[in-house]
Amino acid sequence: MSQTRRILMSPTLARLISAALVIVALAMPGAAAADCYIHYKAKRDTPKYGLHYGIVRSSGSCPSSPERAVRSRISSGGWVVLGIVKVTNSPPTASELEFAKQHYYR
Repeated sequence: MSQTRRILMSPTLARLISAALVIVALAMPGAAAADCYIHYKAKRDTPKYGLHYGIVRSSGSCPSSPERAVRSRISSGGWVVLGIVKVTNSPPTASELEFAKQHYYR
């Protein structure tokens, strides 16, 4: 029984556990920032003229062409991208979600 206790308390095992915890801790922020949020402005001429501010969530890292990513999500409704406002890994704030309303595409 004393041998088992020595093995569990060995410095080598403690170092291995510490290294594993460091690796897990470093990996966690990357997992939390996995999604990309693209804020944009768009317009539509037909059937009825309209302007809107919206947010598109893209899984994974931010795309190299955020405008193309937004266009592929909104063009079926007749919307045209006017401009990209912001590209970030931070989720939208409550006020941004309120402003985007139904134009928050997940």
